Amino acid sequence: MPQEIHFEVFTRRHKGGWKLVDVQIERDLAIKQAQGLMVEGIGGVKVVKETYNEETGDFLSLKIFEDGRNKMKTVPAQEDVPSALPCFRPEDLYSYHARQTIARLIPEFLARNKATVTELLHRADLLEKLEATGTLLQHAIQKIAVAQASSTTTPVQQIIKSLHDLMEKSFHRVYRDKRNGVFPEVQAGGFGALADKLADKSSGAYVLNGAIARYLSNAKGWDEKVFRLVAMMDEANEGAGGALLLSSIDTIIAETLGGSAALQDLIGAKVNLGAALMSLVELFLGREPAEGSKEGLVWLTKRFAKDELPESRTAIAERILAEFKSFKRLCPNSLFEEFKMLRRIANHVVTGVGKYLSHEDLVAVFTLRSKRLITHETLGEHLADAAGPDEKLERLLFVEENIIGVENKRQLATFVVPIVTANSFEAHFHSPRLPVLARLQKLGELNARVRQSGFQEHQLTEIADHLDRIACEVAANCKLFETFDAKPLGHVEKALAILRLFAANSFTEPRLSAKARELVVGYLSKPGFLTGYVAHVSKGATEKLDSDACVAELMKTLEKAGITQETGLKSIAA
Repeated sequence: MPQEIHFEVFTRRHKGGWKLVDVQIERDLAIKQAQGLMVEGIGGVKVVKETYNEETGDFLSLKIFEDGRNKMKTVPAQEDVPSALPCFRPEDLYSYHARQTIARLIPEFLARNKATVTELLHRADLLEKLEATGTLLQHAIQKIAVAQASSTTTPVQQIIKSLHDLMEKSFHRVYRDKRNGVFPEVQAGGFGALADKLADKSSGAYVLNGAIARYLSNAKGWDEKVFRLVAMMDEANEGAGGALLLSSIDTIIAETLGGSAALQDLIGAKVNLGAALMSLVELFLGREPAEGSKEGLVWLTKRFAKDELPESRTAIAERILAEFKSFKRLCPNSLFEEFKMLRRIANHVVTGVGKYLSHEDLVAVFTLRSKRLITHETLGEHLADAAGPDEKLERLLFVEENIIGVENKRQLATFVVPIVTANSFEAHFHSPRLPVLARLQKLGELNARVRQSGFQEHQLTEIADHLDRIACEVAANCKLFETFDAKPLGHVEKALAILRLFAANSFTEPRLSAKARELVVGYLSKPGFLTGYVAHVSKGATEKLDSDACVAELMKTLEKAGITQETGLKSIAA
């Protein structure tokens, strides 16, 4: 059973919820980092161990460390066995948190039997199967007991015994209710009336869920199960009964979508995680699936488009975040495709930010995934087949444009600086094998991308300045500006030629561009420039052009080259 384990580090302000700040592979590193985060303004830290099962796609979460300044302490003498347990009575097993815990503990059993936790807790046949597994149920109870004992003074054996008693009572309750016919057999069309009848009874939700579980027991697969549930929504009447029915439907669909096996069955096999995530995002946003999709998925998407089934949409949002937190690559064969898919998913999912998916959570998972893509191993593979040092820099700038997080960009810059400052990089651009203008244009493009990047200011300045220095040396060695000045052309043609190079990004900032601007301004100040420019622009025109319009157009061109309108108008000679 392939599994991968990582440790998530969380912090909490004195007032507010937990915020994910990092993910570590090593347990000790995670705990050490959490301890180091206990600084002014932080009210608490914790480390959660996440075990990912690749076969089922599910996570098992276990808190292994917590510390905080405002942590409540309980006197050992005041603790008794019930307070050490997550559940006290059989009814407690039906709570949201209890059902979430059960889903994490026995995902393989649920997937194998194509059942949700709510169905399990209302079907005697499934509980008998679970009891028959023996070790599976025993291991689940032990995991709960160990986790609970770590935060209490109650012995593990005592918690295990109490949990066994609780399980036995819960199982026998369902067995008894089945024998007594508590869960009625209802066919499609009869659930609305049943919900209305049960709405004012204390056991109404329990009986209704039992009837729904019985109705779904002969469904041939997850898709048919979802289709039946979505169709059942039309039976909901106004009032408490309708609300009860819709709540039960939403809960069971949410549990279905929380498991990887059901999702894989609904959306179908995908070539990689990126394609699967894209399908989940489309479902979450309520966008019509591709032609030929399964009927249950189609109708579920329509309900999401109407902003119905809030618990189910939350389950999809949590699954999307969980998959982003995993270490599995979106497109494992290509980092280019990885970033393209990452950006594509980001552009879609950001439109769904709101009550089901917070902007902060989304930024956190994208930052974490970005962090995993700027390791020596990943970037080394990404640069391995680059044709030259300039292509290596281009590839790293591509990475920078597709990751988020200040620290991630700072880390990426540490890969960029050695490439730009290497002798091989300078030698490449000083080589006469390429035309001088092609080399300057490449340097200008790289310089512009660096200056627009999110690198820290001192890193950005160092990289851009180095590119500018190389460009100045290339221009000086080839006597670029001297050659322009010596050409048998008029001042207008020379100025326009340099402005065209500006438009082609052939000049780096700040020094080389400053020299080019100085030359252009010099040509503007030559006697007769304006007259010559108007004549040059009017050449071939069918109508006489207005000189003011020509000047206005020239000012726009100069501004694009970094020459202000004030400087241009002051310098231009009639």
